Amino acid sequence: MDENAKAQFKWKFYRLTVELNIIVLLVAVSILVYFFIHSPYSIMVIIGTLALALLLLMDFIKKYRETKAWLDDNAGKEKDRKKESES
Repeated sequence: MDENAKAQFKWKFYRLTVELNIIVLLVAVSILVYFFIHSPYSIMVIIGTLALALLLLMDFIKKYRETKAWLDDNAGKEKDRKKESES
């Protein structure tokens, strides 16, 4: 991979990692709210955090597939460059 592709992959990976961490934190917060906070708004907070986690999860899956396809495409280009340089 050239330097530009490496930098792009680094940022794509960073974005996916941060988004996945946010999803995990939202689910964990909803579990903590369920067990430790007893107020009339608890159910709304739980539903809200889980809905937000679900929306982020759908975006994460979309971005993951795009990044995987991009990486496969760039890996194919790298193999082609190595074959050309060997011959």
